[in-house]
Amino acid sequence: MLPLITRDELAAALEDGTVVLVDTMPAAYYEKEHLPGARNIPGFPYEQAAEFTDEHAPRVLPDKSAAVVVYCANVPCRNSGLVGARLLELGYPDVRKYREGIEDWVAAGLPTESSTPTEGR
Repeated sequence: MLPLITRDELAAALEDGTVVLVDTMPAAYYEKEHLPGARNIPGFPYEQAAEFTDEHAPRVLPDKSAAVVVYCANVPCRNSGLVGARLLELGYPDVRKYREGIEDWVAAGLPTESSTPTEGR
C-alpha cells in the first residue's frame, strides 16, 4: 500500500514545488480537468495500468529520485494505486497517493487545469 498525502499537504507541496503530480485517469479525463501541473499516466483499464506506466513513466517522470504523488477520481478509484505500485516496482522510491482524488480537490474549491491531447504526457 502506498503512503498517503492529505489535500493540505499536497497543496503545500505543490506551492513549494517539491512534488511531481501524476493524474492516473484516462487521457480524455485528464485533458478535460486535472490538478495544476499534473502529468498523465493512465491507470485504466486496470489490466493495462502496468503497461501504460512502463510506457509513459520514462518520459513523464524522467527523474526517478523525484517525490511523486499519484491521484485519480476518488477513494474507490483504483488507478492511482495501480500506477503508484508499478512506479515503485520501476525504481521510483518516493511515491505517495492522494487517495481522495480530484473530486475532493474540486469540492474544496481548489483550482484545476485542462490541456490539449499532447500536453503533460
